[in-house]
Parts: sequence; C-alpha cells; structure tokens
Amino acid sequence: MAAASEISSRSPPPAGTSPAKPAPSSPKSRDASLAAAYERYLRLPELARLWGCRNFPDWKNESVLRPGLHAIEITFRLISVALSDPRPYANHWEWSRRLESLAAAEIGVIAALCEDGGGAPVADLRSSKGVLARNRSSQEVWQLPGGAGAVVSRTSEESLLPRLASWEASQGIAGNICWQIESRMLRSPFTLGLGEPNLSGKPILEYDLVVRPSDLHALKKSPFENLNNNENKKLFTIHQIFEAWLCAARELAKRIGERIDASNWEAAAGDCWLLERIWKLLSEVTDLHLLMDPDDLLRLKGQLAIRASSGSEAFCFRSAALLEVTESSSKDLKRRVPAVLGVEADPNGAPRLQRAAMRLFHGPRRGESDRSGKIHLLQAFQAIEAAVKRFYFGYRQLVTATMGSLEAAGCRPAVISPESGDALSQMFLEPPYFPSLDAAKTFLGELWQNENRQSKSDGRCGARH
Repeated sequence: MAAASEISSRSPPPAGTSPAKPAPSSPKSRDASLAAAYERYLRLPELARLWGCRNFPDWKNESVLRPGLHAIEITFRLISVALSDPRPYANHWEWSRRLESLAAAEIGVIAALCEDGGGAPVADLRSSKGVLARNRSSQEVWQLPGGAGAVVSRTSEESLLPRLASWEASQGIAGNICWQIESRMLRSPFTLGLGEPNLSGKPILEYDLVVRPSDLHALKKSPFENLNNNENKKLFTIHQIFEAWLCAARELAKRIGERIDASNWEAAAGDCWLLERIWKLLSEVTDLHLLMDPDDLLRLKGQLAIRASSGSEAFCFRSAALLEVTESSSKDLKRRVPAVLGVEADPNGAPRLQRAAMRLFHGPRRGESDRSGKIHLLQAFQAIEAAVKRFYFGYRQLVTATMGSLEAAGCRPAVISPESGDALSQMFLEPPYFPSLDAAKTFLGELWQNENRQSKSDGRCGARH
C-alpha cells in the first residue's frame, strides 16, 4: 500500500447502462488497469501537467525543483489534514512530530537543489529600499542593525504555510518549519519566501509563480471523497507527496546521466547523493502509514479494494514512476560503471572492471581532482543501491505492520526464484548492483589485512633480535 495501492477502478457506468461483466485478462493487462486506477485515484495526470510546466527557460533546475516544491506544499496540506482530524483517538502529537521531521528533510533536499540557483525567478527585494508596494500586504520590513537600512521580506500569498502559522493548532510546527527554511537555505543564493525572516536579505523565489499553490490545491480531493473515512484523505495526500518526489527523482536521474556523459564527475556525484537522499525521503513518506488507525485503515482497504496479490503485482509496483526510478537507480547506473572507470567490460569474464576499480581506490594519485571525483561518484552509486534496497525491505515490513503478516505473505510466493515473478522480494535479495566495485573492495580489504598481518609479524621478528 505504501508506494501504490491496488485500487479498484470503480468508476460509475454511464447513465442507462449496466456494468459490463469483467472479462478474463492477462496479468499484464490487469497490471495496466490497476496502474491506471491508481493514477486516477491520485489525479496523477493533472498533477503531471503541473510538474511538466517549463515557464522559465533560463532556470536549469526547474524540472527537478518544481515537483520538490509541490511535495513540500502538499506536506503543508497534510499537516492541516492531520491536525484537524476530529477523531478523539487520532495520534495528533505523533503526526505533528513526524510531519515536522518530514518537512525538515524535504527542505534540506530543496535547499541543496537551490544552491545552483542560476536563472531562478527571484525578486531582489533589497532594491526596493524598504518601500512597500500597496498591493502586497504580505510584506514585512526588517531594520538592519546599526542603521544600515531596511530589508523587505515577502511572504507567499497562496501557500498554506503562512496560514498554518496563524492557526493555533499548527503555530508551533509552522514556526519550526520557517526556521528550518531560514537555516537550510543559507548556502542558497535566494530563499523561498514562505514566512521565514530572511535576515540575510537575500532575493526571494517567486514561489507563487513557480508552484502555483492554488492550482495545486485544486487537486486536493480524491474521486472517492464520499467514503466517510478520515484515513482516505491522508492516504490520498501521502501518495501525492510520494509521487511528487518520484517525479523529482526521475528528472534528477536524467541529469546524472547527462553529467556522466560530459565527464563532470563531481557534479554527477553530488546529484547521486541527492538521489540517495530522495530514496530516504520516500521511506519517510511511506512510514506515515504506521500512524493511521488500524481499524479505519483496514476498512478503507476494503472500500478501495486494496488487496495483496502475488509476485510482480505487489502494491508498490502499481506506480509507474517508482518502477522507472528504480530502474534508473540500479541497472542504468550499473551500465555507467565502465565509462566512469575508463575500461570496457571483458566479454570473456576477465576482471577488468575490478582491477580498474582497485587501481582507482588504491592508486597513489587518487587525490587528483579527476580521480577523486570518480571515487565520490562510485561511492554514491553504492549509496543509492543501499537506499533502494532499504526502501523495499522497509516497504515489506510496513505492509506487515499495517495490514498483517498474511497480507505481506500474499505478496511473496513460497519459493523465491527468478521465475516466481516476486519482483518485490528480489529487490532486496538480489546480488549487488555493482559486482566489480564489490569485488574490488573485498580484495582491497584482504590486501590491507595481509599488510597488517605482515607488519605485526615483522614487529615480532624484530623484537627477537
């Protein structure tokens, strides 16, 4: 359920017609219909149109940052949904703590992406010299110490965060998020303009133009609003956040490929570390299901026809974006290793890649910029592998915790094999994505162990003399 739910496509039939009797379908067509139902439930086609907008041609980070900013804005909506839950048994305290932590992690990734802010649409409010425009009631003036002048801080008029800051139930979490923005954006050439003080007087992102919060929140209602289940709105919102970050990860993976093709190793490594952080974010988003009330969640499971099925039909694989990002985080990066090491894989199985990796890791010139950039990139490759496998293992545990072990067992056949179709289990049980790097580190470890053993032996011999 965490990554994508098997939601029945129960759209009402046209007036005057009776529902057609379902015809037997192949697993592939059934998968496609379930994926389409999942996308309709989350209103993904409409969200994808917002994510795909390219309104600022000079802003090279737009394709990655826009869905990330949408994710944080939807997180603000989830805060409102969680804290306004009227059920007396809802865990408001833990929801508040977890969502504050999630927002902080999201801001950290967004801030890292903003550090290369060339071409971003910003308003340089320092040029206003403290003069407020009459049509901007959401501006504040900060007097700089020592009478050095005034700085204008402008707050978004459409984002939900300023509204959360004015609501008693969410004042604390909103204030903490604003200070997270202020501190995390210190290295960025601009700030977000969501109510943070902007004490450094930096230019402010045109948040309302980029994110278009009113258009985004127009998609806040699912097609199943009439279910009379409070967990439905949370489930719907959590999965929208999840898909927004998957869109950002997909764009980031494309940029990694471009930078590797251009031999820009350090920049590619930086993007790989960001991709690893997004995989960790995805785990944090899916873990929010643990806070849902078990009775209401299992009732919602029946209402939406969410059910376990076997093998490749595991819940999370209803998300086409998750499949694509998983592919680009594993097989696509694996194919990049020969280019990074500068050697071709031997078709006869000779360990060329392993030897090249050992020379790179252990060579006397590994401190040179080109070589160190390659080492950082290969390390980031393996960090992504660890994050991907950690996500899928955690996902299986999540299904067990939220729906019971029988439900998790329904996603796995009794015997795991390449023919079983159990793609979910294979995700964290399969061999390393980068066997040449794995072997190089294994032998390098043996080398150092032998050297240490030899040095101890030489020391004992010297003591006898």
